[in-house]
Amino acid sequence: MIALCRCGRSETKPFCSGMHKQIGFSSANLSDGSKNRRIDSVGAEITVHDNRGICSHAGFCTDNLRAVWNSKRTPWIDPNGAEAAEIMAVIRMCPSGALSYSIDGDELRDQERPPAIFVSSDGPYYVTGGIALVDAPFGEGASREHYALCRCGGSENKPFCDGTHWSIGFSDEKN
Repeated sequence: MIALCRCGRSETKPFCSGMHKQIGFSSANLSDGSKNRRIDSVGAEITVHDNRGICSHAGFCTDNLRAVWNSKRTPWIDPNGAEAAEIMAVIRMCPSGALSYSIDGDELRDQERPPAIFVSSDGPYYVTGGIALVDAPFGEGASREHYALCRCGGSENKPFCDGTHWSIGFSDEKN
């Protein structure tokens, strides 16, 4: 068994050094829940499901298919902006489980992967392979096969990453 740092201040990142006790870290979920809901963007061939409350802001969607995901536009998702196969490929890159899709009413959210935890550079822990997360309420439509856990200590939607690491400038020089 290992203990991973969740407060962002461990001296032995990514492992816990007990610093959370010294700084008075709270693992409480402070989100009002308003963002932790799924919004469906219905297109001609595909419906894109998105839950902003659990998005880690890794940028795979906006960086790889701006014709579909563009944060400078409202609505920010255009499910008719590319071929369904291109959209599906980008959604499969989403490390947080914020994105999924449906075709003809059948939702495809998860993948078959071995259990793993990846420490992202200056960002969250990416969990894949259906590792059980005990005593954590998952958001609407959230994947239980893959998700992103906060490791900066700043997320309001703990234990999940909400992208706060970007705005607070979290860094981990070793990982």
